[in-house]
Amino acid sequence: MMTVLPFIESTIGKKDMMKSKTMLFMVTMFIMLAMNSFAMGDKDQARSSDAFYTIYSEEVTTMNYLISGSQVEHFMFANTIDNLVEYDKYGALKPSLALSWSSSTDGLVWTFKLRQGVQWLSHDGKPYAEVVAQDWVDAAKYIMTKANASSTADVIYQVVKNGNGYWEGTITDFSQVGVKALDKYTLQYTLEKPVPYFLSMLSYVTFLPVNGKFLAEQGSRFGIGNRNILYNGAYIMSEFEPQASRVLNKNAAYWDAANVFIPRLSYRYNREAATLSPELFLRNEISSTGIPSSILDTWTKDPARKDIVVPARFSSYTFFYAFNFNPKFAAEYEPDNWKIAVNNLNFRKALFHALDRKAAHTTLDPYNPQRQLSNTITPAGFANAAGSDFVEKGALAKISKTDSFNAKLALEFKAKAVKDLTGKAKLPVKVLMPYNTGSTDATNRVQVVEQQLEALLGKDFIDIIPLGYPATGFLNATRRAGNFAMQELNWGPDYADPETYTDPFTIGSNYNWPELATGYPQVDGVPKYESMVNLAKAEVVDMKKRYELFAAAEAFLINEAFVIPYRVGGGGYIATRLEPFASPYAPFGLSELKYKGQIVLPKPITAAEYTSLQAAWDKTRDAALNKTK
Repeated sequence: MMTVLPFIESTIGKKDMMKSKTMLFMVTMFIMLAMNSFAMGDKDQARSSDAFYTIYSEEVTTMNYLISGSQVEHFMFANTIDNLVEYDKYGALKPSLALSWSSSTDGLVWTFKLRQGVQWLSHDGKPYAEVVAQDWVDAAKYIMTKANASSTADVIYQVVKNGNGYWEGTITDFSQVGVKALDKYTLQYTLEKPVPYFLSMLSYVTFLPVNGKFLAEQGSRFGIGNRNILYNGAYIMSEFEPQASRVLNKNAAYWDAANVFIPRLSYRYNREAATLSPELFLRNEISSTGIPSSILDTWTKDPARKDIVVPARFSSYTFFYAFNFNPKFAAEYEPDNWKIAVNNLNFRKALFHALDRKAAHTTLDPYNPQRQLSNTITPAGFANAAGSDFVEKGALAKISKTDSFNAKLALEFKAKAVKDLTGKAKLPVKVLMPYNTGSTDATNRVQVVEQQLEALLGKDFIDIIPLGYPATGFLNATRRAGNFAMQELNWGPDYADPETYTDPFTIGSNYNWPELATGYPQVDGVPKYESMVNLAKAEVVDMKKRYELFAAAEAFLINEAFVIPYRVGGGGYIATRLEPFASPYAPFGLSELKYKGQIVLPKPITAAEYTSLQAAWDKTRDAALNKTK
């Protein structure tokens, strides 16, 4: 059935809608009849789609895509602004705003020929200017200007020639930086050194273009709302009212409009979105919903619902628990005492081995929690070299095959930590653990973790303190502010190389600051992890050696218990009318966040249909990728 409630609500208002059940039924029946009639018509219309409706609890804080590193905002950018390249539904790289490209024999110079006639449009669909090569130069200059505080700047300034110098201010003339418009439709990047994965980087937010004239006109107002950016992608955000609604309409002038089928993406704010969405889905008010583990049994035992429960796809996001070495939380949670404890390796290893990740993950998947767990930060299957998986390299091989949960070891390390900390730190150590109240699973999980850790290690040793924060601005209030002792964090890859998973832990990041750990090993005055990563980054020819070096760095990070690897992203269970396996697919960048290529079906996908579609996708994908080799 077509989603009609949001439309009727916006037309007649909530109060009137409560009195209009008869009208709603009549309208719904009319649309159902019309759809049935349409479905029996012209086969060329088979890719027609309903609009997409959803609710959300985490608001975007900026539309400035040149500075944002937040996934909730990246969803908006992915659907409104195009990159040079994108990925098809099988994960094969294909042209987007770049029609073709070539590289020099040494891999340092990349030249892109742009698609001509693509327009920048305002929020009301009016043409502003043509998209040209200079737009990527203007975007790069803005991103690499440190005063603009772009959270994704390192992705570009670390690879383009003189990028780091411009970021640090030792180079002030941007014409010396390796991003140039050779002519109106020819863009060229010159790299500091060969980057084997450079093309995959171009699908990330850091390489989106901007119109320089519009950027200058807007000044500090750029990106404060939907009227303060321009659009060249599949959708235009026509409405944006924070903590109320946002609406994206299909861009009729889009260069690839024939492959955009969903006419409208409608988002309504509801602070209880995670709790309410399953019921709203059943009432046909929204197009897709997660099914929290707390109600999963109810759905799977209900004959009317069990057939529409389908597994959510895994992603290459990595989730892990991190210990904060730069605590800046309130005095009542004893940050100085935490700092003494967390700098003790035995204390960290006690928690490392005490965390039962399987028990924690039952909050997302009570049926098969083991299948999503990851013993490493870089997920298995993300990268291969010389015929073997990255996680099977060197010291990482043993880690990847070993469950970190070990009650016996945890208690042994507790005993050592107690001995080390006696007279230095106060026991029990308060462990501030923030969580996102907008996520039912996260709320349940922090309680499971609290009970499980305290039961194993004892309340005489640790006092886990869950502290809830609202979804909007959650990371700003917690991780980025250093306002946590131990927290579940995540990271999504930006490009197709294990280097991308090092970014949260290197100097300059705002994840958990391991370089500040007391007694942190140094190599020639450089923190050891940083030194190991730099050594791996420098190897750009021998990929087998490169991966071995990155694997050694990750093994060091885990063996020192700076983090506890937890799971890969996605997973759990959903009910949806979105056609699966039809959207762009890539384990990095923005492609996977796009609605391009998808349709919203008249009725929910069933488990049998999902299984059949997945089998067909798996079978076709290898052949599709082989064609690109």
